[in-house]
Amino acid sequence: MEKKFITVSANINAPLQTVWCMRTEPRHIVNWNFASDDWHSPKAEIELRVGGKFCVAMAAKDGSFAFDFSGTYTKVEYYKGFDYTMDDGRTSSVVFTEKNGATIMSETFEAEGTNPVEMQEQGWQSILNNFKKYVEANKNLKLHFNVLINAKNKKTFSTMLNKEGYEAWTKAFNPTSHYKGDWSQGSKILFIGQDENGNVGGTVSRIRQNIKNQHLSIEHLGMVQGDKEIMDGPAVEPWKGGLENYTFINEGNGTRVYVDMDSNEDFKSYFEETWPKALSLLKEICER
Repeated sequence: MEKKFITVSANINAPLQTVWCMRTEPRHIVNWNFASDDWHSPKAEIELRVGGKFCVAMAAKDGSFAFDFSGTYTKVEYYKGFDYTMDDGRTSSVVFTEKNGATIMSETFEAEGTNPVEMQEQGWQSILNNFKKYVEANKNLKLHFNVLINAKNKKTFSTMLNKEGYEAWTKAFNPTSHYKGDWSQGSKILFIGQDENGNVGGTVSRIRQNIKNQHLSIEHLGMVQGDKEIMDGPAVEPWKGGLENYTFINEGNGTRVYVDMDSNEDFKSYFEETWPKALSLLKEICER
């Protein structure tokens, strides 16, 4: 039987990095991945790398029907697109194109043989329209920064994360900034420092993903106050589950480092002031 492919697309009024993050991060996927309001996505698991798996639960809110949409990534190019193969063997390709500050996202998928092609196109387009609506309503939740460093990604990645390098570039946030733990995928790590009165504070986090020399994803779980780790409560809730991602892409003879992070209005101006300073320090250190 001849394969049939369907393409759906949307012009999204948001920066490419924001669209990419909200399309690939589980905490956002569960908020838009359904075609109508009587369905929802209660759970999403994503391992965005070649050979990595994804599984998104999709269910009717009345409990009448549910299934897992799952598969394996076969190609990943950050901020450009990705391909995947569904568990039933069908393929799909997602492409992101930036244009005049907005982002065109298109997806071409192999149709299944049970339902009419028109019905499948309508269903996938409805999900994409829901995604567009969600991104445009929540685009201010994401902050993005980047810097071009005249050094290979291997050196840049290592310098950014080793103890000496980390403490040097994060001085932009706090002169006593340091970490306890390690960067291996799945591990717990504390990011801490002292205030002007000598009080210790920071975040309890875990390394959600570590693709050496390419990508690092950090999930923030709680707060450090003195010798205590606080994992619940009103002070923690605005940050719990928030992501901070670093992506390293070859550009000419150097490396473009992208920082994508969740934020809120209370800290937005602080990060907009300090992250460029931190990345400037990182560039200086890596280029020595």
